Amino acid sequence: MAKNLVIVESPAKEKTIKKFLGSSYEVLASQGHVRDLPKSQLGIDVQHGYEPKYITIRGKGDILAKLRKEAKKADHVYLATDPDREGEAISWHLSQALKLDKNKASRITFNEITKNAVKASLKQAREIDMDLVDAQQARRMLDRMVGYSISPLLWEKVKRGLSAGRVQSVALRMICDREEEINAFIPEEYWTIDAKLKLKGERKTLTAKFYGDKKKKIEIHTKEEAEKIEQAVKKETFSVEELKEGERVKKAPVPFITSTLQQEASKVLNFSTQKTMRLAQQLYEGVDIPGKGTIGIITYLRTDSIRVSEEADLLVRDYIAKTYGENYRIKAETIKKKSQKIQDAHEAIRPTDVELTPALVKDALSRDQFRLYQLIWKRFVASRMASAVYQTLSVKLAAGDYRFSASASKLQFDGFLLVYLDEEEKAEDETTIGGISKDSQLSLESLETKQHFTQPPAHFTEAALVKALEEQGIGRPSTYAPTISTILARRYIVKENKNLYVTEIGEAVNKIMKQAFPAIVDISFTANLESLLDEVGEGHIDWKTVISNFYPDLNEAVKSAEKELEKIIIEDEVTEEVCDLCGKHMVIKYGPHGKFLACPGFPDCRNTKPYLEKIGVPCPKCGKEIIVKKTKKGRRYYGCEANPDCDFMSWQKPTTKRCPICQDVLLEKGHKLACHNEQCGYRVDKTDK
Repeated sequence: MAKNLVIVESPAKEKTIKKFLGSSYEVLASQGHVRDLPKSQLGIDVQHGYEPKYITIRGKGDILAKLRKEAKKADHVYLATDPDREGEAISWHLSQALKLDKNKASRITFNEITKNAVKASLKQAREIDMDLVDAQQARRMLDRMVGYSISPLLWEKVKRGLSAGRVQSVALRMICDREEEINAFIPEEYWTIDAKLKLKGERKTLTAKFYGDKKKKIEIHTKEEAEKIEQAVKKETFSVEELKEGERVKKAPVPFITSTLQQEASKVLNFSTQKTMRLAQQLYEGVDIPGKGTIGIITYLRTDSIRVSEEADLLVRDYIAKTYGENYRIKAETIKKKSQKIQDAHEAIRPTDVELTPALVKDALSRDQFRLYQLIWKRFVASRMASAVYQTLSVKLAAGDYRFSASASKLQFDGFLLVYLDEEEKAEDETTIGGISKDSQLSLESLETKQHFTQPPAHFTEAALVKALEEQGIGRPSTYAPTISTILARRYIVKENKNLYVTEIGEAVNKIMKQAFPAIVDISFTANLESLLDEVGEGHIDWKTVISNFYPDLNEAVKSAEKELEKIIIEDEVTEEVCDLCGKHMVIKYGPHGKFLACPGFPDCRNTKPYLEKIGVPCPKCGKEIIVKKTKKGRRYYGCEANPDCDFMSWQKPTTKRCPICQDVLLEKGHKLACHNEQCGYRVDKTDK
């Protein structure tokens, strides 16, 4: 019979950890939180010291009963929930719900789910860290206070079903502020002049950009200014005035933390933050690797630390020397210098075993799991590799009183780029200027004058929003993905081609929040609150002090808003679809399963219809509209609106273009257009005509 009970959060970890620990250990999962504040009320006694009222989460009774039964049998209980503030809080809630004796219960944490890490954690068992628990309790209560105080106000003043959140409201404000910047942006005209020059004795031409005159850099704002310079330059002879050779060093990137992983996965793999975290969780919890069994192949995914354990650092640098050569390995003292000030418990996100290369584990992973693992593995290995070195050459050219400049770079030593080429590096065009010297003779072949306009700030993408939230100190690694998912689910924002746009409802909610609760949506205030929660976690501030300072002001603001705020009417979107019963134009409504059409004559007319999202492409079989549909499991596909009379269906989005070989419709497949007829096999790049 098992003498010890280990309680983890996820059922996926149960079997893996049981194999590591053997028959004297029983491993069971709590399946996340077991206690929480009640949904039906605030759940915080604001009159008596802000005591939280916890209840068992609905559906968790059977799990707790099983855990109680096993805990009674066990000599010792190990609480092995995730190694962060929330995991610490779950362990505390478990100890309370199971009424565990302090002498027979311990807290253990491991940063990776491997045999060595799990066994080592048992030797370092400790008591529950109440400072971390209190920090999580404070965060939960602050979020509850904001949500339960302000959401009913939004229902009354805007529409039912809306919600406010401490972090989500600030994220929404940041997106709204960016939209206002874009809308208010006035483009400014500017011009560039490029000179194409021929070097005597060289086949290649050199392109130099206009810089200014002898004294300073000159900005060209009008066509007249550009033409004046162009006419003057045409009469002049070009000569080399200054030539500088140098070296540029590009340092290796640091390993991933939660926010940088989300950003890079969005840019490189086109993953949403939610998808990235879901896949990373699977890689952390355990994958069945042939010959190794089920093991976690990456370390814990919620972290803001770039620290790497000494053992992992030593192994990866040995791997680099063995695989790529000694000159590719970064020196040990460089790494120690980088990380000597970091005293945190967490590590960066890295592979648990660098020898498990992406090629070795590819067959054990799904396509998306593989792509994410490969990104993490390459970034970690690159972080311990030598810098890339470029030879640089900059040239200043004289043309009478005017000056042009040209620069070039050539990769001298690839270093970490051998393994990890980031998006910025891919975009960097390596140019060379061959055979140029101070005495080079140059002849002007052509001048190209171009008009440009300054561009407005870019719309936020998920990756850019995560970066902005992190830079402003808002939220923590575990909150980025849920925050974005919430404001998307509430339809405060929509996502189109990666960009995030504010909806009318989002604008209305943001307007109310800025007007009635300026402190809640103030970026500095929210960032300061995050810092206070960190101070609670470190044991420097009492958690109830933070709560008691926050709630009275919030309560006063809510009372004031109830009296002063006007009701905002959000008009329903009217469609061309006519109600079969009363003849009115139907409107788009939102239900639990998405959009549907409803008669605006409700409650007199209760007619509804499914909403058919058209893509503006006629059906290749019958000519009617192609619409977006979903399977029972929610997978998107494209079908004819005349179904079942017309059976056209495609998983990929159809286009208006036809195949030149068989005349069937072309479908969008990544960067290609492919024929719907698989027997045909015609493909072409989207950019090709």
